[in-house]
Amino acid sequence: MSPEVREKIQALFDVKGLRMTRPREVILEAAFSDPGDHFTADELFDKARSIDTKTSRATLYRTIALLVEGGLLHEIDLGKGVTSYDPNFIDSPHHNHLICIDCSKVVEFEDQHISVLEDCITRRLGFTPASKSIQIKARCDELRRTGQCASLRERG
Repeated sequence: MSPEVREKIQALFDVKGLRMTRPREVILEAAFSDPGDHFTADELFDKARSIDTKTSRATLYRTIALLVEGGLLHEIDLGKGVTSYDPNFIDSPHHNHLICIDCSKVVEFEDQHISVLEDCITRRLGFTPASKSIQIKARCDELRRTGQCASLRERG
């Protein structure tokens, strides 16, 4: 976990009047150890339990809710009833997501042109951008071309 992420988490805990307990520390370590890694609550629970088997689901869900409320984790609706969490908005606040509707793979990307377009659209319509979330849902070219997809093979 980067020092910047740690500072923002501590600031959130201070504002909320919360102590940094060992169970919370384990969950935070699991969530922010790889900022490019998107995860479901169940995946985070498994990762946290691999660090400390005493991690509880209740603490995990309360911590996730706190981090989402504080803007340190972002929910991503992958469709098919799957909600993932993205810990990378602290280090890379302007990234977007391409989501494969075949295999649910999530690819992060940034594009300067999208930021300009967002600004133009909101200003033209009389608004000032406060936040944004762009998701492009697409089909996997590899699966269409070959009938197989590396992401599906990894999950299977």
